Amino acid sequence: MATSVTGGLPAEREPADAGDGAGAVRTVEPAATGPEELPEPSTATAQSASPLAGSERVRTVADADIPTSAIGRIPVLAVAPVVDGGRFTAKAVVGEPVPVSATVFREGHDAVAATAVLVDPDGVPHARIRMALLAPGTDRYGASVVPDREGTWSFHVEGWSDVYGTWEHAATIKVPAGIDVELMLEEGARVLERTLQVPGVGEDDAAVLRDTVGLLRDSSADAQLRLAAATGPAVHSVLARHPLRDLLTVSPSYPLLVQRERALYSSWYEMFPRSEGARVDPETGRWVSGTFATAARRLPAIADMGFDIVYLPPIHPIGRVNRKGPNNTLTPGPDDPGSPWAIGSDEGGHDAIHPDLGTFDDFDDFVAQARSVGLEVALDLALQCAPDHPWAREHPEWFTTRADGSIAYAENPPKKYQDIYPMNFDNAPAGLYHEVLRVVKLWIGHGVTVFRVDNPHTKPVEFWEWLIAKVNAEHPEVIFLAEAFTRPAMMHTLAAVGFQQSYTYFTWRNTAWELRAYLTELSGAAAASMRPNFWPNTPDILHEFLQYGGPAAFKLRAVLATTMSPSWGMYSGYELCEHVAVRAGSEEYLDSEKYQYRPRDWAAVAPGGPQAHRSIAPYITELNRIRAEHPALHLLRNIKFHYPDDENFLCYSRRLEGLFTPDGREDTLIVVVNLDPHAARETTVHLDMPALGMDWNDTFEVHDLLSGATYRWGEHDYVRLDPFVNPAHVLHVRRF
Repeated sequence: MATSVTGGLPAEREPADAGDGAGAVRTVEPAATGPEELPEPSTATAQSASPLAGSERVRTVADADIPTSAIGRIPVLAVAPVVDGGRFTAKAVVGEPVPVSATVFREGHDAVAATAVLVDPDGVPHARIRMALLAPGTDRYGASVVPDREGTWSFHVEGWSDVYGTWEHAATIKVPAGIDVELMLEEGARVLERTLQVPGVGEDDAAVLRDTVGLLRDSSADAQLRLAAATGPAVHSVLARHPLRDLLTVSPSYPLLVQRERALYSSWYEMFPRSEGARVDPETGRWVSGTFATAARRLPAIADMGFDIVYLPPIHPIGRVNRKGPNNTLTPGPDDPGSPWAIGSDEGGHDAIHPDLGTFDDFDDFVAQARSVGLEVALDLALQCAPDHPWAREHPEWFTTRADGSIAYAENPPKKYQDIYPMNFDNAPAGLYHEVLRVVKLWIGHGVTVFRVDNPHTKPVEFWEWLIAKVNAEHPEVIFLAEAFTRPAMMHTLAAVGFQQSYTYFTWRNTAWELRAYLTELSGAAAASMRPNFWPNTPDILHEFLQYGGPAAFKLRAVLATTMSPSWGMYSGYELCEHVAVRAGSEEYLDSEKYQYRPRDWAAVAPGGPQAHRSIAPYITELNRIRAEHPALHLLRNIKFHYPDDENFLCYSRRLEGLFTPDGREDTLIVVVNLDPHAARETTVHLDMPALGMDWNDTFEVHDLLSGATYRWGEHDYVRLDPFVNPAHVLHVRRF
């Protein structure tokens, strides 16, 4: 319910206590406020006043019969970003421009205006930003606010009658037409006299207003000159700082959870520690697992490619009952390591480390080495058990028992997981909830700051809401990524209840129209809660586009992932363009690392190595460098699409205005991608120039950050891209 500020109300209509919630009515002193002032609640009784008395026009309340309004004197509706009507908290990160918008209007033809107010976690107003009309005739106003520290902030929108704007509109029509000239100029003088009473008006601004009032009343001066002075830049500047606001109406306050930048912007690299350094013992002919120590040798190369998170699949003991063999077979050999997601054995469960990998001291050293090269460690949180997990023996109530007394293994048809028991969160929730919390805190204590959660959509949403809130209350730095390839409602709700990031359908969006539609969805209202993470591959997903597209397909999908989403990730081997599926029509890798050791000869494919041509690691490195150097790519909501003639091309821009960049200079990128990995193509790209902050006839220079070439561009531009050379332009805009 909006709050209408029309002066004090009689005692029987005093405002509800602020603790009554966002819908509680509160009354504000009838005084316009400057840019740094926020109206405070008041229980003062309205006084009869002249319509032009005081710094803000006050509606006189004659008696107590005026009904309490749910909408307010100036309707302020559809405030955004708001998640499910305010039921859940909208999200932002430190330094992120958050677009606040609302529909604001009033009856008749008088001008209205709106202000976005951002309040810090201590309840102190941090910013008051005059909102701009987003499109003529829509009554939709918007402005960006920027929180500068972590915590739970809030924001609201103030709608108000723009006294000066109303007068200016009428005066600029009537005075040139010779209608009511002196009357209009006198009314303007009175508006500016009221502005003199706005709190915070300094002596310099007051002098501008007084001089203008004197000129408006100087009937010997030319009327057009008097009007020009009252509507000129000097007066506009004063009114921008000290607006005269009548009938102030305040929307409910909405929460905004502000977290560290990594919650929105990150680059992930997934590796299996057991494969790094794995080898066949020449004496016994048996496999020897890699360890945390051998895996740590890979960390500098991962960091050098520009990644900031290294993600490890489960590192716990692996069950022996129903263990999987190579390529997901049911006939493992004595040396087959099994799937890391089949967690638990006699050696321990979720709070233990597989003995082949090392000890907790070895893990701590791995985390320390990762940090030394700028990497955070993400650990898989897979709430499921092998049949021989200690929980299966000690807590049978945490599982679903069938009529014959057995526990059913997990299935996701056509996939079957005979080596995994799903967990039941309803039989004895208190014990299970707190056991998971204990496990998560244990790993946080060993330096884990990020959790990739396996299949969260198969567990109760309310559990995740509880767990993430508990963890973040004590460790706000911890990030949870939802691996929920499932229905949109579940994906969006998991984000709303707390997950900082989410896997997406990006892997299966390969055409221009699919990508445009999906990014339009993700960067729109969904961005208030759901932060996407684009993965072109995972150990589970090798899309046919990569199976048959060659290195060009791997490159162009990497360009899309790194420049369309602020967070992206790739599974080890992507840089080698590993593309062979177990069989036609399958998305499973042949000889999948999920079921066997897969050591790679990284030295051979390093620059200068005998097989360096096989690796696109330098290309990945360049993309991550571009991401790091261009803050426009750190955001989500700022993507705009442009229009190639050929639908095999995708063109989009990412723009960050200088107001929000560290050096105060605008950062704008235009990305053009040939989506056909098999053929060189050419097209004409038609740019939406206003989306780039330009007029339709402007020209500008673009520098290709991948090739180093420079071009002169305008609204219509010729493009030719050969995927065997480079499938994309990543163009940095330079204005003349």
